[in-house]
Amino acid sequence: MCLLNAVLAWDERQIVCEATSHALTDNPLRAEGRLGAAAGVEYAAQAMAVHGGLLAPAGSPPTQGYLTSVRGLSLHVSRLDDLAGPLRVSAERLSGDERLILYQFQLHHGDRCLLAGRASVVLDAKAL
Repeated sequence: MCLLNAVLAWDERQIVCEATSHALTDNPLRAEGRLGAAAGVEYAAQAMAVHGGLLAPAGSPPTQGYLTSVRGLSLHVSRLDDLAGPLRVSAERLSGDERLILYQFQLHHGDRCLLAGRASVVLDAKAL
């Protein structure tokens, strides 16, 4: 399941992506005919995964990451599927090493913040 359409910008600390899949009636995260705002956490998680892939050394095998916690989540809307036009998904790496990363993330529709929070990602859980 790929919810993101494009990477708009990225560097070693952050990534900004665009998504339009929130408006699709066959979005796999829809439940009871709607896409709740909490589904935005999955959009952010996918942006974090793409960021990790872009930062990986060329030719290295992909590292599997696991979202282990979401904290400070603020939902400013109740649903995402009623918004026309693209969403902007941003994630900023606050700290981390080869085993654990802390990101701050946000979803925007135009200038409006839809949700924001922090997430920790464990890389290569077998090694822990």
